[in-house]
Amino acid sequence: MIIPASACIVQDKLGAVNAAAFDLEAGCTGFVYSVTIAAQFIATGAMKRILVVGSETLSKIINWEDRNTSVLFGDGSGAVVLGPVEQGEGVLASKLAAEGAGWEHLLVPAGGARIPASPLTLEQKLHYVHMNGKEVFRYAVRVMEEEALKMVKLAGLELSDIDLLIPHQANIRIIEHAAKKLNLPMDKVVVNVDRLGNTSSASIPLALDEAVKSGRIKKGDNILMVAFGAGLTSGGIVLKWS
Repeated sequence: MIIPASACIVQDKLGAVNAAAFDLEAGCTGFVYSVTIAAQFIATGAMKRILVVGSETLSKIINWEDRNTSVLFGDGSGAVVLGPVEQGEGVLASKLAAEGAGWEHLLVPAGGARIPASPLTLEQKLHYVHMNGKEVFRYAVRVMEEEALKMVKLAGLELSDIDLLIPHQANIRIIEHAAKKLNLPMDKVVVNVDRLGNTSSASIPLALDEAVKSGRIKKGDNILMVAFGAGLTSGGIVLKWS
């Protein structure tokens, strides 16, 4: 629903009666944005434990006659709990960015205040995802490399210090290009887009969960997460796994 925030419904179902709850919209970069914000709350002492959920049911807003989008996206949900850690562990650096001039390249045109729902918007299929794939691809290839390099520098690390890259799972060509530019072998990159598709804000927490369960992440590892999405938005996080 547009109102209320989904987080309030989740809070109620969990019985987390004292927890603040809000939604955050940053497209596929939503998880990185949310973890960055959550880390600030914890670092300042304002909150002790924060549940961050990235959840998408994109199949409900996909036009199955549009091959530019229907073969790409998947439904999924992933979550993490953040809390205080020892000095030098957890989030070492994070950076968020946006290029709002590209907002028209990936959007659901109707259903909000700009173009309210009507019989005409339904007829014109304006309640589905519309994407300019070439422009999004061009943006993604550039920012994945740029943001990753900035993140590593902000964390005071070298590329050789990164133990695992967990990128947004949008496109295997984008992921392989980023890994090549960062001089990271693919065995240091988590990939699940071939099985799950692009699950938007759920893609990084899902990939993180798979990496933890398969033993690819151990205490002390430096993890780099990079994402891009509608908005156009981008962002990255470097964390030392505790």
